Amino acid sequence: MTPSRPAAAAARTPQLKSVSLREQAREALRTRIVLGEIEPGQVESVINVATDLGVSVTPVREAVMDLANLGIVEVIRNRGFRVPVLTDHDLDEIFRLRTMLEAPAMSEVTELLDGRAIPEFRQLAEQITDAAREGDLTSFLDLDRQFHMGLLELLGNRRLVTMVSQLRDQARMRGLQKLADQGELTRSGEEHIEIVDAIESGDTELAAELMRKHLAHSRGIWAGRTEGDS
Repeated sequence: MTPSRPAAAAARTPQLKSVSLREQAREALRTRIVLGEIEPGQVESVINVATDLGVSVTPVREAVMDLANLGIVEVIRNRGFRVPVLTDHDLDEIFRLRTMLEAPAMSEVTELLDGRAIPEFRQLAEQITDAAREGDLTSFLDLDRQFHMGLLELLGNRRLVTMVSQLRDQARMRGLQKLADQGELTRSGEEHIEIVDAIESGDTELAAELMRKHLAHSRGIWAGRTEGDS
């Protein structure tokens, strides 16, 4: 379906469809949280969020409970919900775990594909780079998620996919627009293309190493700084 307006604008004031409102509300909240659009530590009203999304309170309340069960938000009785404050140590833990899981997984993916082309992932990598270059943060995040989770899904390990998905949801982005303006996100997008190149070449060690370096780079990006910043 072709959107009627740019994705970045739609993300700011999304109007949800009448089908699967709970799931749509959950994804809208998830995106806002990861992008840092909902201030960590601040209590948010379910009523206000429902009004902003253009739906009733019930699907938003259900979505909040879903996210609370995943540890993404904390429910504040009779008040709403709160996004936990994330420290640098928390981000370190998240990306160390992701590296432990995703880097060796890329070796397995490369071995499994045995040099076969993966045009769908090359297209995703190019779209990620385009979104980064254009400063379209919502599309960047969505496409990046499709790329990483899609590669892991090739292994058929449901628990691996679930664990990495939850780790991604627990992270927050800070200062992303500034890094997009500096071109730092574009470099991150290009790293996805390099990973595809390594996988298609059948080089298991290179694929794992490129994913390791990409996640180390991403650790700084999600903290809102370049690799050279302290």
